[in-house]
Order: sequence, then structure tokens, then C-alpha cells
Amino acid sequence: MGTFEYLSTPESNLPAQTASSSDRRRWIALFVVCLGQLMSVLDTTVVNVALPSIQHDLSFTQSSLTWVINAYLISFGSFLLMAGRLGDLVGRKRVFLAGVLLFTAASAVCGLANSQALLIAARFVQGAGGALSVSVILAIIVTEFPLPVDRAKAMSAYMFVVVSGGSIGLLAGGALTQAISWHWIFFINLPIGLVTVLLGRVLIRENEGLGLKNGVDILGSILVTLALMIGVYAIVEVPTYGWLSAHTVGFGGLALALLAAFVSLESRIANPIMPLRILRLRGLVGSSIVRGFLVTGMFTTFFLGALYLQHVLHYSAVRTGLAFLPMTLTVATLSLAGIPARLVARFGARRVLIPGLLCCVVSLLLLSTAGVGASFFPTVFLAYLLLGLGAGSSFMPLLTIAMADVPPADAGLGSGIVNVSMQVSAALGLAVLGTVATNHTKALTAGGQPLVDALTGGYHLAFTVAAAVVATGVIVAFVLLRPILARPAGGRGPIPGMSLDAEVLELEAALEAVEA
Repeated sequence: MGTFEYLSTPESNLPAQTASSSDRRRWIALFVVCLGQLMSVLDTTVVNVALPSIQHDLSFTQSSLTWVINAYLISFGSFLLMAGRLGDLVGRKRVFLAGVLLFTAASAVCGLANSQALLIAARFVQGAGGALSVSVILAIIVTEFPLPVDRAKAMSAYMFVVVSGGSIGLLAGGALTQAISWHWIFFINLPIGLVTVLLGRVLIRENEGLGLKNGVDILGSILVTLALMIGVYAIVEVPTYGWLSAHTVGFGGLALALLAAFVSLESRIANPIMPLRILRLRGLVGSSIVRGFLVTGMFTTFFLGALYLQHVLHYSAVRTGLAFLPMTLTVATLSLAGIPARLVARFGARRVLIPGLLCCVVSLLLLSTAGVGASFFPTVFLAYLLLGLGAGSSFMPLLTIAMADVPPADAGLGSGIVNVSMQVSAALGLAVLGTVATNHTKALTAGGQPLVDALTGGYHLAFTVAAAVVATGVIVAFVLLRPILARPAGGRGPIPGMSLDAEVLELEAALEAVEA
């Protein structure tokens, strides 16, 4: 049969006008799901720059203020796996739209909140809504774009939103807080959410879910959700209690015990919420580990980088957001021009990934040299430019590798695993590197250094450690992300003697021949 088996999709058998309409629909649908992703990504950073105003208006203490962030992180991280599998079972469009609706409603409550308890509770619900919508987005993209060339372009657009959304959030949060009030960082989600739901109902195609006829693994759902919730809680509270405290060790141990019980249960029941076969997919697991190292080192830059710019260089909230624009614009240029997709098709995912990771390492090392009197040009500008180049060249290949071997029926679960690897790694990175920066700053202050010099020294050490973490990801990528080999002649897997990357090239050639 050969390569043209891959081209025998239902859309390829439609009349030209109908096929063109269907193609237009799925690209607009990609825009819709990216809007849902944007709302969630924005909310991870847009709140950071508004925290002082929120603290003043609602009389938060410094310790209780962290729960405005942590309530969202805990619920978002804990529901991802369950939500992804739910999409496989009952339909990803249904789960996505339900998540966006819940997120939008919770955003309205956040904006109207006039007490600490109401804001924190609404943030928790907002995180659950974000998990429902985000957990199935990759699965929707994979099923809507079966051809590797189109899928690579769609992944590039998705990763632009994921990577640049954080810096857009910093800019939007600062502008809205300074121009109007902190309430509007939540109200801005309302029109975006309503447009996403209305367009999503029309444009997103529903998958045929596996159904609930064989029962639902309720106990497994509870175990994995509790394990992730308690684990993320233990991580985000490390700055308060310390790594070796009874609080951290106790809750961390409980999370691991619940996770072990979950794995044991999944290996014994007929219809598990997470079939353990998914963990045998080398590309999914290996790319998740590499992604964990990258996110641990890189996403912390949004937090520590913003603190450095504000506390050391004395940037305003808006100017801090603008400082991240070199990264945002670089990722936008790469994504909109489809450069990562073309590079992956030409050279293979791993050969594009490794230089991208190295760019992130160099960027973090540059930030570790930015001193008390540093000007924006050239050091800070070049650091964020390289970070954008590295992120734009790394995340798309990692997604391509992760989802390449995931069966369509398990795409929601695979999407959930990808998102969990990012969320847990981001929380872990913030806890570890935040603690490193704080402890080193305290040590330098105790040694007699001025506060601004001590703060700079703390940030420098954290950026250096972050660079080492991403460099470790480079080594892991060399070890784990080997090319995937071959299938028997005439079968439906990889072609004998041909790597997955080379097969992408063959598919491109076949597409060009069909178009001709």
C-alpha cells in the first residue's frame, strides 16, 4: 500500500469545494482552541503583577497572598490527567467547552470578589476549568490535523500561545492594573471565553468517545487527582515550610503513596482511567522528561526575571511586561512563519530540539551576568531574544515527538500527560529556584552586602542553576529521544530502515505529488 495509505482520509474523498471548506473550518477551529489555551496561560502570569494591588484592597498578609496563585496552580495541575481521559471517553469538544464555560464563570467571580475567601475559592474553580479545557487541546489538534506537515504547523501556532502567553500576561496585567484596577485582569476573560464557546460549538468537530458503557474508573480518578493535588500543594508550599520540614515530607510522601496505589489499581482493572500501556510509548515519556527539565529552568524566568527587573532595575509593571517582548516577538515570528515545522520536516525533531535547548541555556547564563546597573541593551535584550529562539525551537519538536505514537483513542490522555509534565515541572522549578534565590540572598545580606546586591546575587545563582537544569535536559534528550525505527513492508507503521523524521519527509513529497 505504501505512503498513500496515510492520505486516504475522509476529507481527501470529498469534492474539492467541500474539502476546502472542511480545511478552512479546522484552521479556524485551531484558532478557537488556542484562544482557550491563551486564557489559561495568561492567568498564570497576569495575576503576578497585580498582587500588590490585590493585597492592598483585600488586606491579604504576605503569606496568605500566595494562595491567590497557589489555589489556581493546585487545582489546574491536579485535574489535568482526569480531564484528558474524560475527553477520550465522552468527547473532547464537550470537555473543552465545559472547561471554557467554567473558567469564564469563575473569572467573573474573581473580578467581583470582595473578600479573600471568595477570591481564593474562585481561583480554585478557575484552575479546574482551565484543566478541563487545556487537557484536551493537543488531542483535538492531533485528530484535526492527521498529516504530519499540517500537524507541525498547528503545533507551532499552539506553542506560540503557550510560550508567549506568559509574557503577554505580564504586559496585560501591568497595563490593566495601572490603567483601571486589578479586577479587570479577570473581566478581560469574559469576552474571550464567550467568543471561544460560541465559535467552538460551531467549528470544533467532536470525536467519537470510547463511551462509559464499560463503567468509569471512579476510584482511579479520585486517587490520581488527590495524588497530584497533594503533590502540587507540597511543592508550592516549600518556600513557606522548607524542603525537609515535616509538612513537605509528610504531604510529599502521601502524594507518592496515593500515586503508587493508583498505578497498582490501574494494572489490575479492566477499564482503567489511565491504561498503563501509555507509559510504554517512548516518545511520550521521553519527551515529557525532557520537557520537565526545560520548563523547570525556563518558566521560572517569568517569575524571577520579573522580580529582577522590578526590584533591582526598578522597572514599572508595564515596562517589565515590555522587557519580555523580544522573547514574545521571536516566538511569534518563528511560529507564524512556520520555521520550526519546516526545520523539523527537513532535519528531524531531535536535531531542531537540541540547538533550541542550548539557546535557552545560553540565555539563562546571560541573565546570570546581568548586574545591579545593567542596561536593557545588550544583555537583557539578548537574553530574552535567545530565550524566545530557544523556546520556539524546542517546544514544537517536543510536542511532535510526544504525540507521534499516541493512538487516537488515547490522545486525550496523552495530551493530559504532556500538560502535567509542564505544570508540575513549573511548580517544582518555581519552588526550587525561588528557594535557591531566597536563601542565597539571606546569606549575602547576613554577610553585610547591601540588599540590592544580595538580591542580584540570589537571582544570579538561581539563573545559573536553571541553566544547569536545562543543560541536563540536553543530555537526557540525546539518551532518550532516539529515532523511531521501522515497520514490516506494506504495513502501517514506520517504513523499514526509515526513522519517523524521514517518514515526515516522504509524506511531504507525497503531498506535493498529489497537489501537482
